[in-house]
Amino acid sequence: MADEHDHAHDHSEHDHAHDHSAHEHDHDHDHDDADQPTEADLERERQYVRRYALSQIRQYPDPALRMRAREVTEFDEFLMQLAERMFSLMGDAQGVGLAATQVGTLQRVFVFELEDQGPQAVVNPVLSNFSEEKATDEEGCLSLEEIRVPVERSTKVTLDGVNPAGEPVHLELEGLSARVVQHEIDHLDGVLIIDRTDAEHRKQALGELRPQTVLR
Repeated sequence: MADEHDHAHDHSEHDHAHDHSAHEHDHDHDHDDADQPTEADLERERQYVRRYALSQIRQYPDPALRMRAREVTEFDEFLMQLAERMFSLMGDAQGVGLAATQVGTLQRVFVFELEDQGPQAVVNPVLSNFSEEKATDEEGCLSLEEIRVPVERSTKVTLDGVNPAGEPVHLELEGLSARVVQHEIDHLDGVLIIDRTDAEHRKQALGELRPQTVLR
């Protein structure tokens, strides 16, 4: 009888150890799941990063947004750092373009997200060959909070300039890329989308942008 008892005891201990191990495995699995951020967590993080980036971008009616930027004459480390900072802010703010005037620097520099080619920086940009074909679409702006207004733009343009290293840039653009560079060069000339839209949408946008009086 002793052998049977010993066998049963060993089997019981084995089952207990197995159950305990399985419990630990399940517990570890649950712990791993708890450590993984949810989509809601990631979205909150993205919005926090975006708000922080927007706090570093000049907001309407900041006077810098109405100033015409100057031609760049010195291609130095400051220009490189400016472009890198603008790339970072554009990405964090979830934008597709950013002009130097929007970060308070009155130099003719802008960055934008070129479709299929990634971010590009253009210094002393010049647009030409505007297509006769135009299209109207809603545009937003990182300096105008959540404002979106319809703006008419040429559907194709040619962009010339140089990059921060002084190397030539020549791009023939259409669609969204053409719209973005027209928007950014407007910024360098002190022009905003509220200047490009129709009277009705301008009035509505200015009403939303006007500081609200808080009664206490």
